[in-house]
Amino acid sequence: MKKTLLFLALCIPAIFLGYVWHVGAWNLIFPKSSYDSVKPALPDTLNHPAILVFSKTNQFRHKDSIESGKTYFAELASKKGSGIFLTENGAAFDSATLAHFDAVVFLNVTGDVLDESQKKSFQLWLTNGGGWLGIHAAGDGSHISWDWYMENLIGATFTAHTMGPQFQEAVILNEAVDHPVMFSLPKRWIHLEEWYSWDISPRQNGFYVFAGIDEESYSPEERIFFGDMDLRMGDHPVVWGRCQEKGRSVYVAMGHNAEAFESPYIRQLLSNAIDWLASEKVASSDCSPYVGSKDE
Repeated sequence: MKKTLLFLALCIPAIFLGYVWHVGAWNLIFPKSSYDSVKPALPDTLNHPAILVFSKTNQFRHKDSIESGKTYFAELASKKGSGIFLTENGAAFDSATLAHFDAVVFLNVTGDVLDESQKKSFQLWLTNGGGWLGIHAAGDGSHISWDWYMENLIGATFTAHTMGPQFQEAVILNEAVDHPVMFSLPKRWIHLEEWYSWDISPRQNGFYVFAGIDEESYSPEERIFFGDMDLRMGDHPVVWGRCQEKGRSVYVAMGHNAEAFESPYIRQLLSNAIDWLASEKVASSDCSPYVGSKDE
């Protein structure tokens, strides 16, 4: 009996920790701050426009989604004849390296992944004409220590995501059908996702909302143990962005599951976003404060 209890006492924690690692939650329980100092070597030739796909995680890791996203962006670059470089090395965020790229993708990046010098280089690159695309966890609560990022790229503070059930189908509403980011997308479509909520709509902070979610089409609640949290926002964007100085940004809340990158609508949305972010010429109407206005 004692041997059995000892065996269980050893095995249960091991099984639990193995599960935590398997689902990508190791750094969520044991968060870390690690910075890279040795720059990665870029390819000898890099077609333009060129995309830097960054997927470093110091907190929760969406393992399957990151791999699926990498495959999608590699295929997209090949189709468009664009250059692409995939890395988890934060040392790529220096002025000399960033100068090679027209757009940067934060593919489910979580946690504190860049040191102060790297953050400043990225900020300068963006405001001087770069384009940033953030996907899903790039807008979660693990980034709150980076004030500039939160204020200029996200515009709201993550509160929680759906639980009970975690993944739900919901209706996405296209609020900017004439904007390049939303070209060829229907007015409404259905997507299965772990839906995020924020403390306010980023629209209130001057961001342009490209798409929102119909809160009547799913159950916006976090149900954990014996407590329920209402995640309704009223005005609930899921795709938004802005023009700031010479740069542009787009954030897409979808992308928790690997299957998201197989959705024809998400693939079209990300392709549109990359085209717009990497474009050398942007129409003044693309940056109109009336894009995605609830008053339209």
